[in-house]
Amino acid sequence: MAAVVVDQVSKCYRRFAHKHKFLTLKSAIVNRSVFDDLKQDETSEVLRDISFSVEKGKTLSIIGQNGSGKSTLLKVLAGITRPTAGSVEVRGRTSALIELGAGFHPEISGRENIYINGIILGLSKKKIREKYDRIVKFAELEDHIEKPVKVYSSGMYMKLGFSIAINVDPDVLLIDEVLAVGDASFVPKCLNQIKQFQRLGKTIIFVSHDLATVERISDEVIWLKDGRIQMRGYPKKVTDRYLEYIGKKDQNRALADHREEEENRNRDNIWGGKEIEISSVRMFDRQGAEKYIFKSDEPVVIEFEVNARQEEKDFVFGLAIYDSGGNMCYGSNTDIESFRSRKIRGRGKVRIRIPALRLINGRYFLDLAVHKVDGYPYDYHHFQYTFQVTSLYRDVGITRIPHQWEFSDNIQFKE
Repeated sequence: MAAVVVDQVSKCYRRFAHKHKFLTLKSAIVNRSVFDDLKQDETSEVLRDISFSVEKGKTLSIIGQNGSGKSTLLKVLAGITRPTAGSVEVRGRTSALIELGAGFHPEISGRENIYINGIILGLSKKKIREKYDRIVKFAELEDHIEKPVKVYSSGMYMKLGFSIAINVDPDVLLIDEVLAVGDASFVPKCLNQIKQFQRLGKTIIFVSHDLATVERISDEVIWLKDGRIQMRGYPKKVTDRYLEYIGKKDQNRALADHREEEENRNRDNIWGGKEIEISSVRMFDRQGAEKYIFKSDEPVVIEFEVNARQEEKDFVFGLAIYDSGGNMCYGSNTDIESFRSRKIRGRGKVRIRIPALRLINGRYFLDLAVHKVDGYPYDYHHFQYTFQVTSLYRDVGITRIPHQWEFSDNIQFKE
C-alpha cells in the first residue's frame, strides 16, 4: 500500500519585473511606469510533472543540486505550499523537519515551543506532557529549554526540531538537509532514530547532499534535475550516475578555470633567471583526458613543457603539492630521487605519473620548478595551478593512508 502518492505535480512561482524599479510612488506616477513596473514578468517552474509513490514502510531519498526542486517538493508533501498542478496524497500523520526554526516562536522558550508545535502536529496537551521529558532529553537541551529560542544556535534549533518531529509518532517523516548542521555526536543519534523508525515500518522521505548516508538508509533514490525526475532506482546506481553527471559538469568548469588561470597568472609568484622556462602545464587522467578534479585513489599525470634557450648541464625538476591552508602535502625533485642531469637544450616535455594521489577531499595547489642543484632558480611557479580531490570518505589530515580495521569477536558494530 502506498503511503505517499504524487501525481503529475508542478509548481510555478511568479516573478515580477525588476529592471525599472521606482524609488517612490510619485516618481512612478510622473514617469507613468507604475503599471509596467508591477506587471508580471514571467513564471519560474520549480517542479515539472513530478509523479511517484512511496510504499508504506519504505525510505525514499531525494538528491540533486541546489535549485533542482528538492526542498520545494518536500514543502509540497508537507502541505506548506500547494502545487500549481497535480495532486499529492499522504496517508497518515505527517511530521516534517524542513527549515531550521520553522514553526518556532523566537521570543518564547523552548518548553513553550514544544507545546505549540505538538498541538500544531495534532497532539493533545496531555500527550505532550507525557512526551515532554523524552523530547528534551533527546534534544540534549536540559540546560537551555527555558531560554527563548532566539538565543539558540542552528545546531540547537535542529536538535529541538528533530526531537519534536520524531516524538509525535508520525506515520510519514519528511526530513530536509537540516541534519547537515548537527554536531558530530548528535547526527549519528538522529540516524539511529531513523533506523529505528524503519524497523517500526514508518515511511521516510529524506532530502540530502550526503550521498554516503543516502546509500546507507534508502530503499530507493530519486535524482531531481531542473525540477524533473532525472532518474529513480536502486540507491547506489542512482548516486553513481549523479556523481558521474556532477563530475563531468565540474570538470568542464575546472577546465575553464584552468584556462583563465593561464591567462591571469600572478607574476609575483613566478620567478627565476628564465634560462630554462616552464609552460603549458596540464593534468590528465589514466585515459589521457585533461582534467583537474580527481578521486583520491585515481591515477594522475602531470605534464609540462620546458624550453632551454641554450644548452644547460646543471638542472633539477621539482614539484610540490599544498593544501588550501598552505600546508605542504608532498614535495620531491629529480635530484632527491638520484637523477643526475647531463644536458638540456631546446623544447621538451616532463611528465610525472602518480599511481594514486591518496589525498583527502579538498582543493590543492601545485608548485613546479626547474633550478640548479645549488638551488639557483631557472623558473619557479608557486601556487599557480589548482586541482581538486573528491572523496566520499570523511578522513581528516592530509593524506588518505590505505588501511583496514580488524576486531576480535566480542567487539560488534551495528550494520
